[in-house]
Amino acid sequence: MPETVTATRPLNTAAPKRQLTLFDSTCIIVGIIIGSSIFASTPLIAQWMAAPLTLELFGHSWTFTALAGPSGLMLLWVLGAGITLIGALCYAELATMYPENGGDYVYLTHAFGRPVGFLFAWAQLWIIRPGSIGALAYVFAQYANELWHLGDSWQVLMGYTIAAIIALTGINLLGVRQGKWTQNLLTMVKVGGLLAIFITGMTSRHASPGPVAATGSANFRLALIFVLFAYAGWYEMACVGAEVREPKRNILRALVLGTMAVAVIYLLVNFSFIHALGYAGFAESKAVAVDVMKLRFGDWAGKLISLLICFSALGAINGLTFTGARINYAVGRQHRMFALLGQWSAKHDTPVWSLVLQCAVTLALVVGFGWARGRNGFETLVIFTTPVFWLFFFLVGVALIVLRFRQPDVARAYRVPLFPLPPLLFCATSIFMIHSSITYALSNKSNEAFWSMGILAVGVVICVFGAFLPKTKGDPV
Repeated sequence: MPETVTATRPLNTAAPKRQLTLFDSTCIIVGIIIGSSIFASTPLIAQWMAAPLTLELFGHSWTFTALAGPSGLMLLWVLGAGITLIGALCYAELATMYPENGGDYVYLTHAFGRPVGFLFAWAQLWIIRPGSIGALAYVFAQYANELWHLGDSWQVLMGYTIAAIIALTGINLLGVRQGKWTQNLLTMVKVGGLLAIFITGMTSRHASPGPVAATGSANFRLALIFVLFAYAGWYEMACVGAEVREPKRNILRALVLGTMAVAVIYLLVNFSFIHALGYAGFAESKAVAVDVMKLRFGDWAGKLISLLICFSALGAINGLTFTGARINYAVGRQHRMFALLGQWSAKHDTPVWSLVLQCAVTLALVVGFGWARGRNGFETLVIFTTPVFWLFFFLVGVALIVLRFRQPDVARAYRVPLFPLPPLLFCATSIFMIHSSITYALSNKSNEAFWSMGILAVGVVICVFGAFLPKTKGDPV
């Protein structure tokens, strides 16, 4: 994007450089997707899929007994991979049209105008990005405290959480090279750890327990929500488009390679859990990866898995920190209210002020929720971000359709096949997730979800009254 000009500061000529290779880009995707969900939520998903699957449509009901247990579980993970791939292909068309930093912000601005782009940026700055980073930092804190136990109070967890956020922000402040090397290392460690779990699971066998207790029908809806949460993060590649080498080719490759690599890893790991523990042992496990590793390594398993989960969480935090700062940078280039965020440091080759503000907002959320909710910070932050997160996913799907008609002449290195079916399926999935998250918030009286909607409403008011100030020089819309 062209530089933003203000009346109070000179033109800043520093800009992002294309230095992320295909390997770097793929590591960003894989490193962000593989967080803690594969360890924490897979037994719950197995429980919800233990009973036969029942579908109801237009007053008719169909029960699929063959999909109870392992077959239904593996099919669900394949379905999640398919939905993820559809979303990745939609993003690939948008990202190759506009290979710039900012991702969704850029696409929504081109499709719907400055107010919607600004609203997304507002949500990213105050809700989605800090909530996601903070939630993963809580996961890191819980397992870091298992390795280096300093006490059981929420203040101890808060110390670990804050330390992780500040440390990884500091690494990214040093520059793009330091940030990408850190991401590559953490990604390779966590992938290696998951492969080790797979090999251990396939070469070990627990005394097979009885069949898992299952009553009623499978909770397919809730299981799919958790599966899609486990796949979340593939879209982050679009946020660093201005720093990818040969973007028209490598962005698509990174999106497809990253999502498919994670899908294969998830299927292998789930299969090894079933093989090692039996379906009942898998579904009833409180720490499934630990139980599998204990078959071979005994009591050392807990320490090994805690260390692996720490690396997994840190890799996801680092990736979200790296990509999120690029969204804020893109916003600063277009809106004078955030002009400071649009400065790129020539010395460090990174958006310094964007990283600093992102860190500050994240710490504020973490401390605030930690003070109010204590040890339940992870669940609280997930509930806080989910409705708004999927709302903008839906808008991006609509944006792809809008831009096909509004900007038909813009060069597209890649076009989504079978258009408009993929973006329509993507939008339908987003609506399902929005409805499910709001229903959950209402039924469980989770005020956090409504706090995030209130913050979003403030952004709407700013848009309505034009408080984001007039267009800046070089605005493409």
